Amino acid sequence: MLANHQGLAKTSGKPGKTQLINLFKMDEGAWSLVDLPGYGYARVSKVQRETFSKMISHYLRNRANLVNVFVLIDGRHEPQEIDLDFLRSLGQWGIPFSLVFTKLDKLSSSAFGKNQAAMKRKLLKEWENLPPMFLSSATSGLGRTEIIRYIQELNEEVGPIMAEQLGK
Repeated sequence: MLANHQGLAKTSGKPGKTQLINLFKMDEGAWSLVDLPGYGYARVSKVQRETFSKMISHYLRNRANLVNVFVLIDGRHEPQEIDLDFLRSLGQWGIPFSLVFTKLDKLSSSAFGKNQAAMKRKLLKEWENLPPMFLSSATSGLGRTEIIRYIQELNEEVGPIMAEQLGK
């Protein structure tokens, strides 16, 4: 959806399609979008799931120029403990994140509103501030402009910091 290039990333109705770290250069290499395997929904063996978990953890904790993690949350469901656990890990590791509620074309706005409110309540039990949240649909393109704008804002904020760190 973000690249505006259907078929660029592999998708499937069955979770677990992404099994590697996929790097996409965006805006002629100005920034990168990284697609990581799902952290729990893939229909794979426990051994493979643990391999994914270690790969994701290592990547996130050791990527020096990581600016933000967009955690995709299926908007059709109430907060899942696996999602909350992953968000807790990001918080413990000091990694900034945003939530992107997906598949919003597949349910009513009132049903989603209920799920989003439940997520906010759950987060506020453990967090002082809510992370940025975006609504999206790959089918309709909902949220693409807002997410791209947010990425541009983040890049503008960190650009001078990164240049300084690189000695430019």
